[in-house]
Amino acid sequence: MQKRRLGRTGLEVTAISFGGLPLQRCTMEEAGQVLAAALDAGINFFDTARAYTDSEAKFGEHLSPRRNSFYLATKSMARDKAGMAKDIDLSLSTLKTDYIDIYQVHNIKRREDLERIMAPGGALEALQDAQAAGKIGHIGVTGHNIELLVEAIRSNAFSTVQVPFNCIEIAALTELFPLAKSSDIGCIVMKPLGGGQLSHIDLALRFILEHDVVAIPGMDTVEQIKQNVAVMNNFRPLNDAERQILAEEVAAIGPNFCRRCGYCLPCTVGIDIPQTFIFYLQYHRYGLKKAIPQRYAALPVKASACIECGICEQRCPYDLPIRERLKQVARDLG
Repeated sequence: MQKRRLGRTGLEVTAISFGGLPLQRCTMEEAGQVLAAALDAGINFFDTARAYTDSEAKFGEHLSPRRNSFYLATKSMARDKAGMAKDIDLSLSTLKTDYIDIYQVHNIKRREDLERIMAPGGALEALQDAQAAGKIGHIGVTGHNIELLVEAIRSNAFSTVQVPFNCIEIAALTELFPLAKSSDIGCIVMKPLGGGQLSHIDLALRFILEHDVVAIPGMDTVEQIKQNVAVMNNFRPLNDAERQILAEEVAAIGPNFCRRCGYCLPCTVGIDIPQTFIFYLQYHRYGLKKAIPQRYAALPVKASACIECGICEQRCPYDLPIRERLKQVARDLG
């Protein structure tokens, strides 16, 4: 089992670990099977968030009996001290533990977020208090804005940084990863499979493993765990032909794609925005001209129902033009 030191935390974690966002789609029983399979396979680092609806509760229910065999990370969107202190205690209770290895500030999207967190009375103070009290071990930061994350690293307030990185999104290679390495800050990689857009899973994960990072692909089936662990245990660098395969897929997807993170939800009128975009991708990219219209027709709320309120775009960490894309879906699929 390949393990990597997570920067100054000193934690030795599996190079491919467990991202808890998709666990929201599982029943409590299914989540138990998936989490048990991950532990049994040797995965020893599990990441979730307050914002992932019942993911923390599923972690707490099924992981707590084996708490000594893994490291645990979660995160909060709170920006002030009181809100963060409340969320830390809620996480401890929901996760059924008295200690969280890494507690992260979740999704700093704008400069005001970072300034608020770092200011007197900001979330960082609550995290430092919790650390001093022995409730958490290390403080991390997550986000999709590379420039802001670089600033966060330079503040020296954080021991880990969680950032999107995959063969499509490589911006972190230029400055963030080198700076984090020189500062001994652990790099946790979200979206290693491009939010499910990359179809060559083996190649995409091997691309990640060529770098000194820890990947946390979201997993919600036992089969996914087996597949991902096999890639880790049998890692070999990509050859030129495999790099070309990835390059062709990257070119086909383009840079502005939905990662299915779900931050845009709930939609004001009930559109399942990520699923709608997946259907649209499959309709155009994979040529499923007969099957997809039938599946799309089964959605209870169609793209055409969009009232253009723009709330989804305010939430999207990638600033995607969601309203315009929904219009495209409506034109082609109804």
